[in-house]
Amino acid sequence: MPELTGWPGRARRAHRNMLESLILFAVVVLVAHLTGVRNSMTLLGTRLFFWGRVVHAIVYIAGIPWLRTAAWGVSVAGLVLIFAQLIH
Repeated sequence: MPELTGWPGRARRAHRNMLESLILFAVVVLVAHLTGVRNSMTLLGTRLFFWGRVVHAIVYIAGIPWLRTAAWGVSVAGLVLIFAQLIH
């Protein structure tokens, strides 16, 4: 099949990108849960990841590259916050 163009192609790429990020998120959250690491920073990290990914998908489909990068950065900051609590 030919590669999709326009917003359907961006939606497919946003979906694939979310699946890749979701694996990292699942790992850090599972490890945090299994080790009993639960505090305000892990909660903030999960919220940043979730809302960053929601905004990322919307702006990716809309085709706004600079805002898409910012939203991705917010979701990565969420992952980093959770990971920081694991190694703290």
